[in-house]
Amino acid sequence: MDPVDPNNTIVAEEEKPAFVSPADPFLAGGHSYATVTRDITGVVLKKTPKGWYLGFAVAIFLLLLLNYGITYLFAIGVGNFGINIPVAWAFAITNFVWWIGIGHAGTLISAFLLLMRQKWRTSINRFAEAMTIFAVMCAGMFPMLHMGRPWLFFWLFPYPDTMGLWPQFRSPLVWDVFAVSTYFTVSLLFWYTGLIPDLGTLRDRAKAKFAKVTYGFFSMGWRGSARHWRRFEVASLLLAGIATPLVVSVHTVVSFDFTIAIVPGWHSTIFPPYFVAGAIYSGFAMVVMLGIPMRRWYHLEDYITVRHLNNMGKMLLATGMIVTYSYVMEAFMGWYSADKYERYVIWNRYFGPGYGWLGMILVTTNILIPMTFLWSHWVRTHTVPLFLVATSAQIGMWLERFVIIVQSLHRDYMPSIWGMFYPTPVDWAVLFGSLGLFLTLFYLFARFLPSISIFELRGLVHQTAEEQGVIETPAEAD
Repeated sequence: MDPVDPNNTIVAEEEKPAFVSPADPFLAGGHSYATVTRDITGVVLKKTPKGWYLGFAVAIFLLLLLNYGITYLFAIGVGNFGINIPVAWAFAITNFVWWIGIGHAGTLISAFLLLMRQKWRTSINRFAEAMTIFAVMCAGMFPMLHMGRPWLFFWLFPYPDTMGLWPQFRSPLVWDVFAVSTYFTVSLLFWYTGLIPDLGTLRDRAKAKFAKVTYGFFSMGWRGSARHWRRFEVASLLLAGIATPLVVSVHTVVSFDFTIAIVPGWHSTIFPPYFVAGAIYSGFAMVVMLGIPMRRWYHLEDYITVRHLNNMGKMLLATGMIVTYSYVMEAFMGWYSADKYERYVIWNRYFGPGYGWLGMILVTTNILIPMTFLWSHWVRTHTVPLFLVATSAQIGMWLERFVIIVQSLHRDYMPSIWGMFYPTPVDWAVLFGSLGLFLTLFYLFARFLPSISIFELRGLVHQTAEEQGVIETPAEAD
């Protein structure tokens, strides 16, 4: 194989820089093809750092908490969620919508930015795709837990039923099944397709026989030939074209769970774009929250650069402005409608008894803090303040879902059925346990698979070298 080709699976071990990094690069440190391969595969093939075991132990503890919550729920009943009349939806559906939203940024980064040929996606797309898959897995768990009889979840699928039961296709809850399952399937295929060249690299560089066989099996005979690359490019573009509209459609369908109902505060046409913007907002916040610790702990500062942080901060700012506009327009439409129920719901969200303080925290964490600090270039280019702002936005987005669901239900048309929802220990166990499931899967991914795309970074080395007129010759690469 020609060592000049940045897409070869096996590279020479020469560490001579291929180019001089520009002042504000997407790839810092003047890396060559060999150093990129060495650094990224080293995270997987070298000895596991002690910090990984500590973080993994915390994730496992939270996962055990999830196991306790689910076991207790199945043994006693769904009433242990704290739901009641009129609050029939609470933590479970709040968590479902929140996790689905988190899963949006990965597909947006991978698919849409790939079609737009954006270079800055290269260092963050792989772990963002993994984040999408794990978040959708966490999300899909909650509707089944909320069913009361989760072992009968297959009743939602249109299968030949001998009992004469068929799904109600006019229900957006059934639409959720198709939208989320399609989104998960396409995201999984897109993620795995992008992994194949890097699995071939790990196969060739692994020392242990078991690792060679395992990576070789999942690399599907990848040789890095021209035919393989041509088919890989076609498959990637096709999946990107399919996945891009799913970013809009999935959370639009999720918003239909609310907007099709006649409950005050839900029956609004602003919900579909409002939910999509909020999903991308929370998704990018999670990418920041995962990317910054990974950048620090695995010493990937040359690959996830300040420019990446700045771009992600700008995306948070842009989507946060859309969410802020949606809040304002939702309040305006409630007032302008002259409907006493809609007006009361808007007032109750921020000033009402019981939950009004949550509405004020929501505005603070989701609007005031991000919209104040993200305008600063210094905040967007420094890890600690950017991480804190992203955490604030993530908390705010969970509170937004809780406020929309619970506060719209606890005071409906008839005062005689007004009521309050109070979360139970099972509610909290399943919420924090779902974080444990997500972190457990993500820790395993970071340990056994490349968190950053090797072949795309090597392609970036080649492109940057071409732009600067500094191309390695075969003699230099050998």
